[in-house]
Amino acid sequence: MIVLGLTGSIGMGKSATARMFSEAGVPVHDSDEAVHRLYASKAAPLIEAAFPGVVVDGSVDRTRLAARVLADPTALKALEAIVHPLVRADADAFVARHRAADTPLVVLDIPLLFETGGRGRVDKVAVVSAPAAMQRERVLARPGMTAEKFEAILARQVPDAEKRRQADFVIDTSRGFDVARAEVERIVAALTSGQPA
Repeated sequence: MIVLGLTGSIGMGKSATARMFSEAGVPVHDSDEAVHRLYASKAAPLIEAAFPGVVVDGSVDRTRLAARVLADPTALKALEAIVHPLVRADADAFVARHRAADTPLVVLDIPLLFETGGRGRVDKVAVVSAPAAMQRERVLARPGMTAEKFEAILARQVPDAEKRRQADFVIDTSRGFDVARAEVERIVAALTSGQPA
């Protein structure tokens, strides 16, 4: 079985690209979705213990949590120390299930793959990319996003050029869904046929 890591900086189109892998029949483990599940289960009491008042009705209130950690690097590190191992265990269980089922290819959608040292957990890496101006436009169109927040997020991420340099595959999302989907299908075919991509 091949484990493909899918990553990309904020606003590059990673979520849409992950859906394309799913539509192509490849099982995808979505780290963001895992965080949502964990915030409503295992992670909630641990996060509440570290940041009292952020859990409402048994689930982490993301707005309250963001207000506590976004401007505080120490708090953010403490949160990551709780959440990252839980997400990793969730992904490891996903990989183990598919390995046991002889699935030929799975995708781990890991937003901070390079930043968290995740390269060793995957066999190949696909980076989703678009020009910086398009990235900025996409991100600033999000509700509640400001230029300051965007810059703060970018500052914590490995630069796009470096991600592309380290990637086995680069998926350009600036030319529309059809072009990106064709690239996804080419990668899936290459990784499941044993032919070089």
